[in-house]
Amino acid sequence: MEIAPVNAALLHRPAVLSWRRVVFTLATAIPLGLVLSISSSSPTGVVVARSVLVGFLAMLAFGIAERWPSRLPAWLARWVLQLVTVVVAVPLGALLAYWVTIGGDPQFALNPPRRVGYFSLTFLGILVAIWMSLGAMLRQRDALARNQALAFELERSELARQALDSRMHLLQAQVQPHFLFNTLANVQALVETGSPQASKVLASLIAYLRASVPRLHEPASTLGQEVHLARAYLELMQMRMPDRLQFSLDADIQALDLHCPPMTLLTLVENAVRHGIDPSEQGGGIEVVVQVRQDRCHVRVTDTGVGLQRAGDGLGTGLSTLRERLQLAFGEDAQLRLSARESGGVSAELSFPARRGKA
Repeated sequence: MEIAPVNAALLHRPAVLSWRRVVFTLATAIPLGLVLSISSSSPTGVVVARSVLVGFLAMLAFGIAERWPSRLPAWLARWVLQLVTVVVAVPLGALLAYWVTIGGDPQFALNPPRRVGYFSLTFLGILVAIWMSLGAMLRQRDALARNQALAFELERSELARQALDSRMHLLQAQVQPHFLFNTLANVQALVETGSPQASKVLASLIAYLRASVPRLHEPASTLGQEVHLARAYLELMQMRMPDRLQFSLDADIQALDLHCPPMTLLTLVENAVRHGIDPSEQGGGIEVVVQVRQDRCHVRVTDTGVGLQRAGDGLGTGLSTLRERLQLAFGEDAQLRLSARESGGVSAELSFPARRGKA
């Protein structure tokens, strides 16, 4: 015989004697007993008691068939089993109700009015029990469908979150070689020119990378950490070209504990050095300003370098990666704008929500 698998919906069904079912059974059985007592010669309380007993036995039969057996043959649907069980339980329950209230054999063959009362209770009981059972199963199916939809939505949200995390890690992995190669290229140029500062700069670079590289794989950073790294990077670059680079860095104290993706500020600063100051024969200055206004953080990095004329040689590589990382962290609430300054150079402005939780 082919056996159907366990129905997972059993795990979400209410208890056999849940208070909702008890209240609903009483609310149905008592009015039914009052209706039957109109044409019955028995006391009203006795007729109502019979109706309540039949109702509870039908409810128990429905609940038991709902859970047992846990596995059904493939040809037998559970709802069919529940209806058949209820239909069988009602006449047996009515017989038990008469036996209990009379105190023995009801002797239906010798008492036609009692026999009529038994069949009336059985007929109306089966009719009401079938409709109640169908209604309960429809409600269960709706509740199960809602639970499954909620579970699917939660699973979809979790998968989307995992996809975003994976995408963020991939972007951060792209940032690491981009930054390291750019910095090492600067050191290589210094060594090739035979600069006496090469050894000192290399030592500073090693110390800087030792502090910064572990943070590349962190899910979030603070602007305080970003400011520290940006200052260290600018000091390192200033050692390489002391006559061509000046910088200033100003950050609001209340902005230091705000969260952002790792390498956010450093990407803007490194981009200004590489594409603004480094190509200029005269060099220039870099100004970094971090401010908090109401519920948003504003970061501005300006330089007096060559401007946007050299944008075609890869200026947008680091910034495009940063823009995508910001979008993954803040969605549409983050904006990154790049514009040319009238006096020369470039201004990069970044705005995102001021959050002190995980970005």
